Amino acid sequence: MVKKIFKTIDRTFLFAEEWSLFVTVCIALSVAMANVVLRKFTADINLYWSDEVVRKTIFFSTYIGCLTAVRSRTLIRIDAVPQLFPMLKKPLTLISHLAVLVFSATMVWLGWQMTALVYQDEYARTISLQIPEWIFYAVLPVMGAMMFLRTLIVMVEDWRGEGGE
Repeated sequence: MVKKIFKTIDRTFLFAEEWSLFVTVCIALSVAMANVVLRKFTADINLYWSDEVVRKTIFFSTYIGCLTAVRSRTLIRIDAVPQLFPMLKKPLTLISHLAVLVFSATMVWLGWQMTALVYQDEYARTISLQIPEWIFYAVLPVMGAMMFLRTLIVMVEDWRGEGGE
């Protein structure tokens, strides 16, 4: 029962991650390429907002990429100690997972506060496109919550011996 729920959550998150990253990277690449082509082949046409789009997609893809790193167990961590002392692998992996849980809970808490603060500021908009900034800040608590759930799933898999390590 729990395994089926975890698998459903994992597939849903994977779908959301892959498609959102695909769409945002395609948008960033298209806008950046169009701006370069326009700058090189015309003297007076420039997409003044292209840098803003690329910056926002990098921001988005960085945080969503954290979810993928948790799923594939490729977050940065010290792995020399478990190689030298194999008996410490499980405790250090647990400490690593707990640190990710603390980080993701912090992202939810601070991200929610920042989103609410920016939402109240009617003038907080992107410079070029005038998109409300709170939309971009809302990625933080969503990513934190998804990262928290994904880490719990990975912890259960590791505990059951089903993990990819």
